[in-house]
Amino acid sequence: MVLNPIVLEMAVLDVRAEKTSEFEQAFEKASQIIAGMPGYISHQLQRCMEQPRRYLLLVNWKSLEAHTEGFRGSADYQQWKALLHHFYDPFPEVEHYQLVSSDG
Repeated sequence: MVLNPIVLEMAVLDVRAEKTSEFEQAFEKASQIIAGMPGYISHQLQRCMEQPRRYLLLVNWKSLEAHTEGFRGSADYQQWKALLHHFYDPFPEVEHYQLVSSDG
């Protein structure tokens, strides 16, 4: 039984070690792009304490299609790619999740 229709996008982002500061600055610009997309709810970017070149990107969407078709099919996605994709090594895999259980 799915308790919440919100879709959580999850990506582990491994950034070139010498580029983490540049990546974080570029992400600030890119976050404005994603925040304006139809179906977007919220996001967070977290940096790994044990592996400081690794980040976890979590994005809440109203539906899977809002991300996979709406965002990725948009002209704005091309800007997102230009700002961020050259920082990754290797290129991240993206997965989508739905809430099954929660204490809140």
